[in-house]
Amino acid sequence: MSDSPMKRRAFILSSATVALAAGAGVPVAAAAPSRTAHGAPTPVRIVDDKATPATRALFAYLKRQQGKGILFGHQHDLTYGFTFTTPDGKASDTRAAVGDYPAVFGWDTLILEGAERPGVEGGTQAANIAALSRCIRQGDARGGINTLTAHMPNFVTGKDFYDTTGGVVGQILPGGGRHADFNAFLDRVAKAVKGARRPDGTAIPVIFRPFHENNGGWFWWGAGHTTSAQYIELYRYTVEYLRDTRGVHNLLYSYSPNATFAGDPTGYLRTYPGDGFVDVLGYDSYDEGAGPTPWLDGLVKDLAMVVRLANTRGKVPAFTEFGESGTEVRDLQWFTKLARAVEADPLARQMTYMLTWANFGGTKRAYVPYPGHVLLPDFVKYHQDPYTLFAADLRGVYSARTTAVGNAPLMHLVTPTDRQRVTASKATVRVRVTGARASRVTYSVNGGRARRLCLGADGFYSGDWSIDPALSSDRSATLTVNARVNGRTLTDSAVVLLGEVAPLPAGWVDDFEGYAGDDIALSEAYTHVNSHTTALSADHKSSGSYGLAYAYDFTGAEYTSIGKPVVADWSAFGSLALWLRGDGSANAGALQIVAGGVYFWYQMPLADTNGQEVKVPFSEFAPAPWDTANAGVVLDAAHLAKVTEFNLYLGHGEGAATRGVVYVDNIRAE
Repeated sequence: MSDSPMKRRAFILSSATVALAAGAGVPVAAAAPSRTAHGAPTPVRIVDDKATPATRALFAYLKRQQGKGILFGHQHDLTYGFTFTTPDGKASDTRAAVGDYPAVFGWDTLILEGAERPGVEGGTQAANIAALSRCIRQGDARGGINTLTAHMPNFVTGKDFYDTTGGVVGQILPGGGRHADFNAFLDRVAKAVKGARRPDGTAIPVIFRPFHENNGGWFWWGAGHTTSAQYIELYRYTVEYLRDTRGVHNLLYSYSPNATFAGDPTGYLRTYPGDGFVDVLGYDSYDEGAGPTPWLDGLVKDLAMVVRLANTRGKVPAFTEFGESGTEVRDLQWFTKLARAVEADPLARQMTYMLTWANFGGTKRAYVPYPGHVLLPDFVKYHQDPYTLFAADLRGVYSARTTAVGNAPLMHLVTPTDRQRVTASKATVRVRVTGARASRVTYSVNGGRARRLCLGADGFYSGDWSIDPALSSDRSATLTVNARVNGRTLTDSAVVLLGEVAPLPAGWVDDFEGYAGDDIALSEAYTHVNSHTTALSADHKSSGSYGLAYAYDFTGAEYTSIGKPVVADWSAFGSLALWLRGDGSANAGALQIVAGGVYFWYQMPLADTNGQEVKVPFSEFAPAPWDTANAGVVLDAAHLAKVTEFNLYLGHGEGAATRGVVYVDNIRAE
């Protein structure tokens, strides 16, 4: 959503700085059913091979739609707006602007919490479940396709999705202390989705989008707060629970990381749950003021990458969130420029739909212009573009006759996850097998003797792993699981980190010694924005065995950053210090401390290639220039008592190198 912190705003440096369906009441013409050459139903391969006919037909429609036009979507179109105050299921800013509804209606599980309309804060669970079901019915009745995003509460602290404390993912996975709470939440999702039915009793298909923008660090399921493997298992568990345990069969499942990847699929796929768990390959990106050309160029490159992956894997590509961030309007042709850029690329134009965020009203941004808004003329032109589709343009969304391709048996290791640290003398190994009954499931450690796992009432093959104390000297072990299914052996494995890590001294962010020499473990500890790679460096460091090698790539974005959660009181310290070896470029770095909710930073050059200590008094930090609400705020003891995050930004200087490597070590307050 357009709710990620403002730290994502582009970091640009000048050289001077650097020295759906037709529902009841909306007739939609039906196209001829989709069939094979011999008139048989079209086979579709989706996550749920028991999906309802309408759900299968929606998937077939979206695949068929590729390259024929992009559906426009709007979050909360019928429940929030600048042109109405009381939702009635018909009032809509989109309709007020162009006389038509969006082709895609977005909703949120926050309705279940009573945190967004038409849910009611303090209302009963049953009432809020019914409210979400009603929204889905209303979107369907207006002729659109429904999507559901999940902004889940922090199940450990009870706060919202922005509270990243508590190691939530580990606590809600099987075996975690909050697992039952997570199941209860999914139960409510299941009831709302299954309860969204047409007058004839048909369940309305919904595209479900849980755990979005996970490559950023602003949600508890994001980078730096969980590992890639934990995220993957959380996503898989969610699908299997809704599909197999709760019997929800009117869902398609969407995976949607956040920009940018510079067209490189490596980062996009780092947390990909697998083809057996995803129907829609999504992508979120907001124009955050970097200037139209850099943003559009990077956007088109990434959308093309997503389409390429979707076409290869038989998935639906979608631009699952977009918009212009901030409150000010910077470009009066913003919508039409965006449309022209996407439509001009032979791959990016194959996006099936693009959904912008909610018009919450008041002083919030109008993602959809309304009558009298300065962007309305351009949005009208966008609506008139033949390649841009709204509700009235949809034809035959649910008309295809299809048959589901049966899913092959699948096995995966649920716990422990790859790069999970185990400090106890015993761990529970859990394996899930779907699509068939396994005749034998075993685990082994470092290729040793296979030990059998037993199927329990919870649906997992599980058993205890008593960890040999001698393994602790190796600091890690490879756990391999095998399942014999229908005469074939399915296998999965994980590298498990063993033993305690010596705690860093007070004030320290990182000395890069606690990752067992493992680059993946290092990467998992940080958030990552835009294109770069990180690795441990044994050659360039201040002390110990390792430093950090931070390789940037500005070909798709003007800045890049890594970050680490730091929940600490730094009020007793006077400066931030680190060892830095620049790359001799005219680019620049910026140290950022999030303290007391304010983003403070200090810029520094990267020209010096001699590794040296850099020490910056906190008095020289200032609020980031884009954070105008906090202009003039001082990084004082009161703010330093509430440090929550450290980020290292690298920004592209005018005419400077687009690629390079910067080395860092021993980041600490002192």
